[in-house]
Amino acid sequence: MTMTKNVGGMDRILRIAIGAALIVVTALVPALSPWGYIIGAILAATGLLRVCPAYLPFGIKTCKSE
Repeated sequence: MTMTKNVGGMDRILRIAIGAALIVVTALVPALSPWGYIIGAILAATGLLRVCPAYLPFGIKTCKSE
């Protein structure tokens, strides 16, 4: 099953950057919850894969039509 890409442009860049930053900050500050790793990984993965399952029910697309 192929998922339709719905993440593009600035949305993609921000997801990858914020996800990576969140993972790094969580690793550097031991007092933080492991949720930082989980949320950071989800943001980075949706940016890299260009698919956000949360956008699907609402029909949101931030990428150009193919």
